[in-house]
Amino acid sequence: MTLFRKVTAEELNKLGLNTMAERIGIEITEVGENYLKGRMPVDSRTVQTYGILHGGASAALAETLGSIAGVLAINPEKEYCVGMEINANHVRSVRSGYVYGKATPLHIGKRSHVWEIRIEDGEGKLVCISRLTLAVVAGNQESIR
Repeated sequence: MTLFRKVTAEELNKLGLNTMAERIGIEITEVGENYLKGRMPVDSRTVQTYGILHGGASAALAETLGSIAGVLAINPEKEYCVGMEINANHVRSVRSGYVYGKATPLHIGKRSHVWEIRIEDGEGKLVCISRLTLAVVAGNQESIR
């Protein structure tokens, strides 16, 4: 079953220009029928004092992927999504390279979504597991500006 509207990773990356996602190097890499994938570099923009991936950077990747996925699953002419809650369990450290995230839906309702975002290292080992709850609000993008 196709959950998302048709859109390409390239189009989504253009929407991320001049945002936090661009500043820390988040890229959308794949749009599936009911999932969204992206990656983020582990470099000076995303590490903490000990030289390992910052938990906040992992949370930013998770919220970016989950929020974009949520928007792809609604009618943007009539509604928009905003984050209500995010949690993240950091289970493995990473010092370099990229981390890769995949957002998949756990619940798609009329007024809320719950997304699971798995973040893995380049070897496919779990780095962070996150759950994001989005509120689906009546209105459109222009109504929140």
